[in-house]
Amino acid sequence: MPNIKIGALAERTGTNAPTVRYYEEIGLLRSADRQGGGQRVYGDADVRRLAFIRRCRDLGFSIEQIRSLVALLQDRNTSCMNARDLANEHLLAVREKLTELKALERSIAAFVVSCDTSCAGGPGPDCVIFEDLSRAPRDVKVARPRHGSTAAR
Repeated sequence: MPNIKIGALAERTGTNAPTVRYYEEIGLLRSADRQGGGQRVYGDADVRRLAFIRRCRDLGFSIEQIRSLVALLQDRNTSCMNARDLANEHLLAVREKLTELKALERSIAAFVVSCDTSCAGGPGPDCVIFEDLSRAPRDVKVARPRHGSTAAR
């Protein structure tokens, strides 16, 4: 087993040392072996695990979803369909978020068009965008994302 130090592990996986320590702390990555002086050392399996975690994070999976995927990865008695179901659930959430973002885009575009047609070039405080943004939500006729929607960390 190679003795890979935390900085080298972080570099190989595109993370950083605090992230490696965090993943150890929350149990996604095993606690590292220690050399004399307490320096953490890792092996090839740790590189693969951290690369897996990093890729999951890049795809927007939550820590709890990754924890579930890691558990599935370690249990030879589970079905591949469990991982597929988890990925599909995440896909549906991403699609919902895309729908919300498209509605947000339409709303902001409407503000810009309103400004272009009503006050382009006028004094800043008279811009209709400020008026539109100051209206109570019930008065505004633009689509907004649902309150409480979550974004992946």
